[in-house]
Amino acid sequence: MKLKIAVFLLAAMLAAGPAVAQTDTNSANSALADTNLLNDTNALAELTQLANIAKNLKYQHGTIDLKNGLAKLTLPEEFSFLGPDDAETVLVKIWHNPPSEQKPLGLLIPTGMTPLSDGAWVVTIDYSEDGYVKDDDAKKINYNDLLKTMQKAVQDDNKERQQQGYPGLTLVGWAEPPRYDAATHKLYWAKELKVEGETDNTLNYSIRMLGRKGVLELNAVADMAQLAEIDKQTPTILGMVDFNDGSRYTDFDPKVDKVATYGIAALVAGGIAAKLGLFKLLWVGILAAKKFIIIGLVAVGAWFKRMFGGKSKTPSP
Repeated sequence: MKLKIAVFLLAAMLAAGPAVAQTDTNSANSALADTNLLNDTNALAELTQLANIAKNLKYQHGTIDLKNGLAKLTLPEEFSFLGPDDAETVLVKIWHNPPSEQKPLGLLIPTGMTPLSDGAWVVTIDYSEDGYVKDDDAKKINYNDLLKTMQKAVQDDNKERQQQGYPGLTLVGWAEPPRYDAATHKLYWAKELKVEGETDNTLNYSIRMLGRKGVLELNAVADMAQLAEIDKQTPTILGMVDFNDGSRYTDFDPKVDKVATYGIAALVAGGIAAKLGLFKLLWVGILAAKKFIIIGLVAVGAWFKRMFGGKSKTPSP
């Protein structure tokens, strides 16, 4: 009850901001009338602090340059963009994710929403410069077999997760099976995850755009109830982001460019082990009961690296 009321309070605090979603007045008034929450000064202080942080976010529109000319983001009216600093503020200060080694390039959020809006979802944007990812294996992959391998890896890793204080995790299956467009070199898929102790399952929606020297990584932070909405928006998201000339997949020069040690299969499997790049520590944003809970996945990455990876390879002249 307190959690639901807290969300309404935050929405009410932000109602005057230029980029906030509209809040139901009766719900907000009902929340303010709850004496239990009002008597909790610590909770109110934290809510006020979060609301003030959210008010200072700078929403951007139009055409956005990503990573000093690497790629371009052309925003339609339905989406707003938050730059690297604001994206980190949302993920770390508002949603209490552990900070990553590098700031994200930014994040997308539906126009009219804030990170504190009821039902909010975002798409984080990162870049992994591991080299040119060959797509030779794309047509040969049996994604059902790959799913079984991933499910076993996640299950085997639960003991270590629990030892580090995180709940167990189950990879239920594909929410959307992987699809690769060889013409545009864009890949997307969605996984359904079950977190121990949580009623609702979690959505992990991933989009990958292959480039000359690395991969643009877009990850939707949402719950399973929002799958249809995100799936509907995926073509729009795919169309608004692209590499600039000189950085595109077709610009690859085998004489000078590095080749990644993995292909499409490992790119998909590695998504279990890495949000910010293959074989690194992963935290998955989970929207459950209107609150973001962070789940850590560890040690799976090295397993996938042994299975799919190889020695570092640079093309010879």
